[in-house]
Amino acid sequence: MGLDATIQVAGDLSQWIDAAVDLILDHAIVALKERGRFTLSLAGGNTPKQVYEAMAGDERVQALDWTKIIVLFGDERCVPEADPASNAGMATAALLNHVPLPPENLKRMLGELEPFEAAQRYEATLKEVLGGDPGSGAAPEVPLDLSLLGLGGNGHTASLFPGLTWSVLPDRWVTAEYVEVMTSWRMTLTPLVLNAARQTVFLVEGEAKRDVVAQVLQGPSDPVVLPSQNIKGALWLLDTAASAGLTKKD
Repeated sequence: MGLDATIQVAGDLSQWIDAAVDLILDHAIVALKERGRFTLSLAGGNTPKQVYEAMAGDERVQALDWTKIIVLFGDERCVPEADPASNAGMATAALLNHVPLPPENLKRMLGELEPFEAAQRYEATLKEVLGGDPGSGAAPEVPLDLSLLGLGGNGHTASLFPGLTWSVLPDRWVTAEYVEVMTSWRMTLTPLVLNAARQTVFLVEGEAKRDVVAQVLQGPSDPVVLPSQNIKGALWLLDTAASAGLTKKD
């Protein structure tokens, strides 16, 4: 058995970071040239933070036309942006403060609001940016150009955690739930939006992710228990350590 995915192994951590930066740049350049706009959905966590910090110091990233780049988020902790747990706060400190992104082009989830209100507001933001009708069962009219995701040790991605109600709300674009194992409220884009992206990339590195990578990519299909398996056709960018448990590497 195996998940519908493309696997790219990029060597050690330094090589993996370089490959991730190159990949994001390539998608940005193509989108700006072909469509005049680049919509980028960022992931939270320490793994993508390393990539964002590398991007901040890259002259090629600085040279992009940031007036035509719209930054969104795949999920968020329900905390104010100044809280150390905030994904938007992390991305801003690591990358967005270091590039000429117009403030209006940053579309963060409002973690300081009541969670369900914040989720509804973010659906409205997605409608404004991408078109379509949240709650209709259809994906946004215009897909995200690039969606970055991470992988948790329990198989979750974004804030799609095992067994929670996002799995029985297939029509929604954004959900808010209390994640008991994390003792916190989270907001997240749903598979309906994530699977519609032009390209989704899982950024995964380190020996600690070896077993869950193999379980998600090559183990039995159980997408409620392993929410990452709900994301089809994604590119999995792995370093050598994270890929070590795979029996076959594409």
